[in-house]
Amino acid sequence: MNVAAAIQARRAVRHFDADHKMNKKEIDKLLSLAVQSPTAFNIQNWRFVVVQDKTLREKIRAASWDQAQVTEASLLIILCADLKAWEKEPIRYWRSAPEPVREFIVPAMRDYYNGLDQVQRDEAMRSCGIAAQTLMLAAKSMGYDSCPMDGFDFDAVSDLINLPDDHAICLFVAIGKAIGEADEGKDKLPLDEVIITDSF
Repeated sequence: MNVAAAIQARRAVRHFDADHKMNKKEIDKLLSLAVQSPTAFNIQNWRFVVVQDKTLREKIRAASWDQAQVTEASLLIILCADLKAWEKEPIRYWRSAPEPVREFIVPAMRDYYNGLDQVQRDEAMRSCGIAAQTLMLAAKSMGYDSCPMDGFDFDAVSDLINLPDDHAICLFVAIGKAIGEADEGKDKLPLDEVIITDSF
C-alpha cells in the first residue's frame, strides 16, 4: 500500500480480534519504521513501551475507562518521552556527523532546552505525535488497523509501567486486526475552513 492509500484508509478502530497475534518479525518491522520518525536535533526522545504482559494489560484497561482495545489489540504501545534526552550523552545523536557540525549542534541543543521545562515537554509531545502517526500508517500498510488513545489515567498508568520521573506519557497506540468496518461517520471540515494563506 502506498502512503496516500494508507492515509486515506487509516481510521481509528476500537474493536480488534483478540485472538490474533502479531509475530516478532512484524513487530520488529513496525517499530523499525516508527523510529524513522523525525525529532528535533535528532534527540530521538520517544520511548515505545510495548505492553505484552496480559495481567498488566488488564490493569491498564481498568485505568483506561475499561476500553476494550487495550486488551483486545494484538499490540499495545505506550508512547512515552524522555524529557531529558537532550542532555543524556547528546554527542551520540551526531557521532557520524562531521566534527564542525558536532561542535555547533551539541551546544545549540543545550542552549535550546536548558532550564526550559515547557519547551522540553512541548518537544516530547510533538515527537511522540509524529511517531504515533508513523506507527499507524506503517500498521495500515502492513494490513493492520490502529487506535490512538489518550483516554486513560496518566498517573495510574505511569505507576503501572514504572515511568521514570524525567519521562512523560504522551499517548497509547493500539494495533491489531479490526473486527467489522471502521466508523466512517466522522465528517472532515472543508479545506477552506482549515487552510489559512499567510495570516488569519
